[in-house]
Amino acid sequence: MSALTSWSLAQESFRLSDAEIERLGEEDVRFGDMTTRALGIGGEPGRMSFTARQDMVLCGADEAVRLLSRLGADVTFAVKTGDAVVKGVPFLVAEGAAGALHAGWKTAQTLMEWASGVATMTREIVAAAQGGGKKIPVLCTRKSIPFTRELSLKAVLAGGGEIHRLGLSDSVLLFAEHRVFLEQAQDFKAAIARLRACVPERAMMVEVTTEAEALAAAEGLADVIQLEKFEPAAVQRVVAQIRKRPDGRPLIAAAGGINAKNAGDYVRAGADTIVTSAPFYAKPLDIQVKIDKL
Repeated sequence: MSALTSWSLAQESFRLSDAEIERLGEEDVRFGDMTTRALGIGGEPGRMSFTARQDMVLCGADEAVRLLSRLGADVTFAVKTGDAVVKGVPFLVAEGAAGALHAGWKTAQTLMEWASGVATMTREIVAAAQGGGKKIPVLCTRKSIPFTRELSLKAVLAGGGEIHRLGLSDSVLLFAEHRVFLEQAQDFKAAIARLRACVPERAMMVEVTTEAEALAAAEGLADVIQLEKFEPAAVQRVVAQIRKRPDGRPLIAAAGGINAKNAGDYVRAGADTIVTSAPFYAKPLDIQVKIDKL
């Protein structure tokens, strides 16, 4: 499967429903547009264009197109989610009645500014994780802003990242907060064996906070050892001490506090993957909107 096909399928997987698009519109215009109505300009023909004020990775454009179309505007040009957008170049143009354009203006703009911020930061971390000729995956966690997970993960994929966990139900990740309820909280081998007996087809991921715990998790046959808030030097020491099994496991995942500035350090330290929540808290980017009368 080509990367393009894979991304197209990913977009479909994270497609907002028609009801969710409707809700987006209703949030801002449920009771109409008082200003446009009072001026009596709702039926006047116009054109609205969206232009980035900085280079960015676009996300949210598909949803903006669907929203504007639903409100009665005709989208005449649109760049797709995941594409690189150049500063100063229009990437979405819509025509229609002034009432329709004003109804969708701010919602479409805000949605794309926020989602593109997530996508762009993801792309920056992915680029940083290719230092020294070695490329490792950048995975984003389930710690998205509440009620934004679908679009957040779509933005991560648009930026070239991947998904660590969709939620609690799709994977096994043993935390200290789980082990505290076990009789032998530090017996990683017993805990992993218990998990494997119940869900043998799943990878056994374990989060650790010390080097000693990392070695114990490896001894317990963990498949993935997630090093939480380890400095790069500590990651390097763990990597040096753990002998991988014939299947290449355990994989070493560096997590906690990783961003575009330090991702390369974790690559050089020998991590097999980076796990981060940083893109979810990216600053929204700035998109200029211009509306003209036709």
